[in-house]
Amino acid sequence: MCTVVILRREGHPWPVLLAANRDELRSRPWLPPARHWDDRKHVIAGRDELADGTWLALNDDRVAAAILNRRHSLGPAEDKRSRGELPLEAVDHAEASVAAKALSTIDPASYRSFNLVIADASDAFWLKSTGEPGSDIDCVAIPWGLSMITAYDLNDLDSPRMKKNLPRFRNAPVPDPETDDWFAWQGLMSDSEADPGEGPGGAMNVDMDGDFGTGSSSLIALPDPGRIGVKPKWLFAAGRPGKVPYTPINL
Repeated sequence: MCTVVILRREGHPWPVLLAANRDELRSRPWLPPARHWDDRKHVIAGRDELADGTWLALNDDRVAAAILNRRHSLGPAEDKRSRGELPLEAVDHAEASVAAKALSTIDPASYRSFNLVIADASDAFWLKSTGEPGSDIDCVAIPWGLSMITAYDLNDLDSPRMKKNLPRFRNAPVPDPETDDWFAWQGLMSDSEADPGEGPGGAMNVDMDGDFGTGSSSLIALPDPGRIGVKPKWLFAAGRPGKVPYTPINL
């Protein structure tokens, strides 16, 4: 289970703030965000070395895309394609609305179930696939304000993680990308505490016994496209947040 938090602010100089924790097998090799693909020079993303895909991508047109497993679908399947292809396909497009429309037409049975977030400064979408043959991919506009998604539906309080943390994010001081002040969100993304009885999966920062846990964290800000010369910002923790500091990615 991964987590994506997205704050959308209409008419703001920084209309999209995005935070993402990646929960994965610690033994699965990966590389930090960079321009890893010769055929996608316009894309910055972390690289999953096992399947050559990614969990979170950003392109030079300022479209961001993140993939999350849905419940009970961790890991690959021999008869399915890698879900890590999907963020890369999304950021082949210059607009989130076009990317969402294109990705909503793929064959759901080709992949295990997933949640896909696609956003730019103007639009944001949640694509939901159950992976069942004959099913459709639901494409839902993410509303203005703060939303969260895990392996459950968007803002679904049946998720122990969202039940605990969605109100905390909504009540927290909003980051200020102008001054690189992400202090409140960094603290929330690093929090390894879960509500009693919910198990470790209820925490934002998962530290489970064995080979599974939170392995990296990202904080991304997308500027208004009318702000000439202002680039997006991406802070990345190349390990468990709280244990490893966030550092800027060169965009």
